[in-house]
Amino acid sequence: MMISTKGRYALRVMIDLAQQDTNKYVPLDKIAVRQEISKKYLEIILKTLVSEKLLQGLRGKGGGYKLTRKPSEYTVGEILELTEGNLTSVACLQTKSNTCERKDICRTLPMWQQFDKIVRDFFYGITLEDLLQENL
Repeated sequence: MMISTKGRYALRVMIDLAQQDTNKYVPLDKIAVRQEISKKYLEIILKTLVSEKLLQGLRGKGGGYKLTRKPSEYTVGEILELTEGNLTSVACLQTKSNTCERKDICRTLPMWQQFDKIVRDFFYGITLEDLLQENL
């Protein structure tokens, strides 16, 4: 599993917004400059975060983006899973039903399941607040 730039940048954006006055909207261009992310790519990431209600957006003068919850109420896992699609390590675990024909005889499946649980527990155990406080 490799976390893409979309997932990494989403975390950077969320941390950036958490560092600002969380009651005010932060303009996209200010985030883009601080995080050194193109505005066009940032818009794609922000659209995803707004559509899933992790952020709130406001157009026009005084507009921008802000968090919808406290930093302690966001997990790294939910941000990454939203932007990456999933955090699974192998294709056969990407769906809940695990439709692999070999699942009943696969000797490696339990290992992949355990690995994915470790990854999931790790990322879902870290909040945005933890990252702000460098509390790892």
